Amino acid sequence: MNWHPIGDITDIPLLGARCVKTPYLKIAVFRTDEHEVYAIENRCPHKGGPLSEGIVHGTSVTCPLHNWVISLETGKALGADEGEVRTIPVKVEDGKLFIALESLMLAAAE
Repeated sequence: MNWHPIGDITDIPLLGARCVKTPYLKIAVFRTDEHEVYAIENRCPHKGGPLSEGIVHGTSVTCPLHNWVISLETGKALGADEGEVRTIPVKVEDGKLFIALESLMLAAAE
């Protein structure tokens, strides 16, 4: 896998997010209160709201527009809502964050 550096884990506050623009997609990178890091497409499946501006709780984010709750692990809407966003492989090495470019290229080709 081709890993692309996107910054340090400390660039993302606990229970916060950072938006990363790529040539393929806008990616929201989240950090949970357990220091887990997740990356998903930065648009809610409902109306395209910016998930990076949502509220992080556990391993979910609530969209700031209409309160849809999205799993950071699967990208799927939770509860009665239906829909999903792409998840992007992300890893942390020595405090540095990396995303997998291949997954972004494949997503853009669909």
